[in-house]
Amino acid sequence: MQDCIFCKIIKGDLPSYKIYEDKNTYGFLDISNDGNGHILVIPKKHCENVLDASDEILTDIIKTIKKISNHLVKNCGFDGVNIINASGKEAEQSVFHLHFHILPRKQGDSMNVFPKLKKSDMTLEEMCEKLKVK
Repeated sequence: MQDCIFCKIIKGDLPSYKIYEDKNTYGFLDISNDGNGHILVIPKKHCENVLDASDEILTDIIKTIKKISNHLVKNCGFDGVNIINASGKEAEQSVFHLHFHILPRKQGDSMNVFPKLKKSDMTLEEMCEKLKVK
């Protein structure tokens, strides 16, 4: 996609701090520089988000996320990772090229990445019936 910032990074038209690259995926530091080691992982082939990505793209990207995450914990001194994705405008997706955030975590780092959610107005039974994949 011509105006996609991530496609421009993949083509080399914009600079990035590459952490990992293979034939189908690319991992680089988020330029926000928030949190130590905030990494974005993207497919090289443009798709908007999880909802329109092929199974092959999703397989490739999760393998890359696992590889980078294991490296962060085994070799870089982190204790764990948060993996975050927003798919769709209403889910707060801001760049419309599929991407996952890897946030390396250390014990006691005080990062609060999970929002406080309000209680559902449905029972778990009602919600299960409504959301069940049939």
